[in-house]
Amino acid sequence: MMDSQEKKDALKTQNTPENKIDMDSENNTEKTVFNTKQEIIDRLRLLLNDAENTNKSELDTLKQVFYKLHMQELADKQEKFVQDGGKVEDFKPTPDPLEIDLKNLIDQVKEIRRKIAVRSEELKEENLKKKTAIIEKIKSFVDSPEDANNSYKEFKELQNQWNDIRLIPQSKANELWRTYQLYVEQYYDMLKLNHEFREYDFKKNLELKTELCELAEKLDEEPDVISAFHQLQKFHQQWREIGPVAKELREDLWERFKEASTVINKKHQAYFDEIKAQEVENLKAKTEICETIEKIELDKLENFTDWNKKTDEVLALQEQWKTIGFTPRKMNTKIFERFRAACDLFFNTKAEFFQDVKEEMVDNLSQKEALCEQAEALKDSTDWKKTTADFIKLQKDWKKIGPVHKSKSNMVWKRFSAACDYFFEKRNQQNAEQRKAQTDNLALKKEVITKLEELTQDETKASEVNEEVHELIKQWNSIGHVPFKVKDSIYKQYRDLIDKHFQRANKGQAQQKISNFKTIVSSIQEGGNENALYREREKLMRKVERLKSDLATYENNLGFLTLSSKKGNSLIEEVTRKVERLRTELEVFNKKIEVIDQSIFRKDEK
Repeated sequence: MMDSQEKKDALKTQNTPENKIDMDSENNTEKTVFNTKQEIIDRLRLLLNDAENTNKSELDTLKQVFYKLHMQELADKQEKFVQDGGKVEDFKPTPDPLEIDLKNLIDQVKEIRRKIAVRSEELKEENLKKKTAIIEKIKSFVDSPEDANNSYKEFKELQNQWNDIRLIPQSKANELWRTYQLYVEQYYDMLKLNHEFREYDFKKNLELKTELCELAEKLDEEPDVISAFHQLQKFHQQWREIGPVAKELREDLWERFKEASTVINKKHQAYFDEIKAQEVENLKAKTEICETIEKIELDKLENFTDWNKKTDEVLALQEQWKTIGFTPRKMNTKIFERFRAACDLFFNTKAEFFQDVKEEMVDNLSQKEALCEQAEALKDSTDWKKTTADFIKLQKDWKKIGPVHKSKSNMVWKRFSAACDYFFEKRNQQNAEQRKAQTDNLALKKEVITKLEELTQDETKASEVNEEVHELIKQWNSIGHVPFKVKDSIYKQYRDLIDKHFQRANKGQAQQKISNFKTIVSSIQEGGNENALYREREKLMRKVERLKSDLATYENNLGFLTLSSKKGNSLIEEVTRKVERLRTELEVFNKKIEVIDQSIFRKDEK
């Protein structure tokens, strides 16, 4: 397992879009991409054979890339473990043999480098003493100007020794070089050497330093700012090792070299300023991703669709995270921990939801199988109306039940829908037969209406065709149902014709009854039986009262009837017809009473 420092190093690589290692040579930078942990181990074995020349930054980057790949593997294994039904806290990663190899190889390289570093420090201290001794020796030449010309050969040897000595403690380098340069220049200034030798040295040094100026100026064209900066440091070291030039050229030459150096230094500084600014932007972008995941309302994700949609969004945010570079060093670990915590909360909650849903799916399957059994028991029923209502209720109950596992969903649905389809196909077949019969019945009833229209054209024949009308009524009642949408309109045509006939027939009968009654009254009056007229009048009055009572009862009942059903509609029509007959009879009896009253009144006048 990784220690705390290794985790920090690995976290740094989480934000790199590719696993790249930069290996700077003097003039170019090679970019190596590692796609597997084994490739990194193989690279470390090569570095072990050349540990003294191994770049520490490369070691660190190899380690970071290894743990980036390692952590990604762990994350993938953990996610698969959770998807397979496990819990995050139960996930136990297995030891990685390559991780052990990594640590051993890095430790070996570091040990070799540590020993080399110890020897290097010892050597630097020895070199410091040697260069200090050289300065003291040159200083002694300056302090003895009379011996300067005699010491020139020894002085040149000391310069060669100085240039051969490379490594010294960095903290002493600048001060030591300035002191050395000071005494060298003082020596040359006081040296009464042959003018030809002196000019030759100055000319040679001028050529070397002019070349360094040109090289430094050309670095402005180098696209790799870091490489240009490193090369500039080497040029400065070489400048220090070259002797002085003529006094009148020293200041101008140094200004030229310094100006070229300033250009590269500014670029180097600007490059790192840009990196820092980008790191701030990266932190902002990563913070927004964290906030987006943290704002997901987990308690409102109630079904597979909701969770799958949000999972796609979170996975997309994770991919986006990988494309964003480093953040400021002090925030890099913190922002990653925040991101990982938000993702862990989301996927842990999702795992708990799916576990609960699995249990719920088992219960849902049981409920749906019960509905299948009920549907299969009902599918052969011919009680179309009731069974249709039962199937509609079963379908509504089915919709209320949640999902079942994909492996069972299609099977149980096919079973349920097969039973439903079987019943409704049979019902539709029956309905088709009924619709044909109703269409035939409609044609028959239209024939009855046509005959009624012919019989009711002549009012004078109303009583004569009464028997034929009654026969048509029997025929109408013997015909079955017609299509529902024309039922009311066809019946109204029929009823209007029947009412029209009987109104005419009743009117003729009433007139005949009144005429016959007048004859009877005349006969009674001619016989001189006055009491018989009064008794007849009383008898008619009692019938009138009884008819009024019956009429009031039917009219009152008519107010309570409703048209909400077919039976209610036909009952209203029947009561209405009775009310009309009662009114007709009442009118006849009132006219009979008038006939008696007129007869009695005429007799009294005589």
